[in-house]
Amino acid sequence: MISRRSFIRNSIATFAMCSLSAYDAIAAQPTVFRGADAFRRILKTASDNNWERLPIGELMGKIATELEGTPYEAGTLELSADLEICSVNLEALDCVTFVETTLALARMLKKGGRTEADLLQELQLIRYRGGIIVDYSTRLHYTSDWFVDNEAKHIVQLLSQLPGAEDFSQKVGFMTSNPKYYKQLQAHPELIEKMKSQEAKINQRSLKFFPLNKIASVEPLLKTGDIVGICTSTPGLDITHTGLVFRDAQGTAHFMDASSRKAVMKVVLEPGSISQKLIQSQKQSPKLTGAMFARPLEPKAARR
Repeated sequence: MISRRSFIRNSIATFAMCSLSAYDAIAAQPTVFRGADAFRRILKTASDNNWERLPIGELMGKIATELEGTPYEAGTLELSADLEICSVNLEALDCVTFVETTLALARMLKKGGRTEADLLQELQLIRYRGGIIVDYSTRLHYTSDWFVDNEAKHIVQLLSQLPGAEDFSQKVGFMTSNPKYYKQLQAHPELIEKMKSQEAKINQRSLKFFPLNKIASVEPLLKTGDIVGICTSTPGLDITHTGLVFRDAQGTAHFMDASSRKAVMKVVLEPGSISQKLIQSQKQSPKLTGAMFARPLEPKAARR
C-alpha cells in the first residue's frame, strides 16, 4: 500500500510533468500576429489623418510608406508543416506579404475595422481561394491565380484592358515538380495531387500581360496602390516578384517593394520609374518578361 507521503510526492511530480507538458504545448503554438506596435502606430496615424476617407489606392500608398524600412524576410507564412494558419507579420515582410498586408490594412480601415482580428479576417479573404482555408493547397501560391481569385471576389480589377496588353502564355507547375522546396508538400504528399489540379486550372486561363517594351507606354495610366506582378519565363512559374505603384508629387510612377537584394533587404521605394526599374532589373534577371497590373477596388461593406 502506498504511503501518504509517497502519494503526495508522486502527485506533485505528476502535476509538475503535466504542467510542463501543457506549457510546452502552449509554447509550441505559432505566433499568429507579430508587430502589434507597428499595427497600433498605423492605426493612430490613420485615425489622426482621416485616412479612411481616401480612395483605397491612395490609402495603400500611405500605409506602404508607413511600412517602408520593414526588414525583408522570406517564409514568414510557413508556420507549420501540418496546419495552414493565416497570420500577420508586420515585423518582417516579403514581396507578397507586403502587398497583401498593405491591401488588407487599407480594406480594414475603409470598413472601420480596428482590431488584430479584423486584419486577420481581411488577410484570409485576400490570401486564400474564395477566402476559405482548408489546407496548404487553398493558399493562392501562384500570383496570376491570386489576381484572378481576388478579381472574382471584387477585391481587385485586372488592368488587362489597357493598351499594349498581350496574351500571357506562361504555364505553371513549379511547385508540384519541386515538392522538395516546400515542407508542407514533403510532410503531406497527398496535397501534391490537389496542387496539380489547381495548376491545371490556372493553365487553362487566358490572361494578359504587358511585355517589357510596353511598360513605359502604360506607365502614365497607373495609379498609386496598383499592384504589380513581374512576369518570368522561368519554367513552371508565372510571376516572380510583386510590389505596388507609388506615384510621387512630381508624377513619377515608382515601384515599391519588399526587396530581397542583399544590399537592401527591406521595404523600399525604388528610384526612377517602374519601366526604368524593370529594364534595369532585366539586366540582372534575363528571364524577366514584363508585368501584370491590378487595381484595388473600394470595399462595399462597412463594419458595424
